[in-house]
Amino acid sequence: MIKKIGAMFIIAVSTFIVSSFVMTEDKTEATEIKWYTWEEAVKLNDKNPKKVFVDVYTEWCGWCKRMDNSTFKDSAVVAYLNENYYPVKFDAEQKEDVLFQGNTLKFDATAGRRGAHNLAIALLDGKMSYPSYVYLTSKFERITISPGYKEAKALMKELKFIAEEHYKTTTWQEYTNSHKD
Repeated sequence: MIKKIGAMFIIAVSTFIVSSFVMTEDKTEATEIKWYTWEEAVKLNDKNPKKVFVDVYTEWCGWCKRMDNSTFKDSAVVAYLNENYYPVKFDAEQKEDVLFQGNTLKFDATAGRRGAHNLAIALLDGKMSYPSYVYLTSKFERITISPGYKEAKALMKELKFIAEEHYKTTTWQEYTNSHKD
């Protein structure tokens, strides 16, 4: 009888530990943005369409690094970007080719002072300012370009404006006036 009670106790404790672990795993939130390459976002979008958020940056850009170390670490920004967008990190000066819609986009050494990738040039309409964020529909049509460093609160407002499609019915100014936080 004591062996039965001991065995049942061990089973009960084991079940509790396993269920606690599983429950903890389910509740764990991502602590980092899941950045995709351009090609990964295109492929994922074929299966599950979402808007695309492109962070156009360069390796030498101090404000880009500050975004990475502050705004892009904010838990609300991380969760919202991962849930509502395919976040793409794109180095405007990358040398690797990008295949998109049957076209090969290349680095152009003659663009600007340091050269720039043709995808970055197209995304930013040739206005090469870093960091810049480009919002795209699930069909890769540009919604808007948003240049400059952003605090988490300001970026969240922008992310929601686009993801919740307020841009279709109201101006940015009207939205910001009615959504003061």
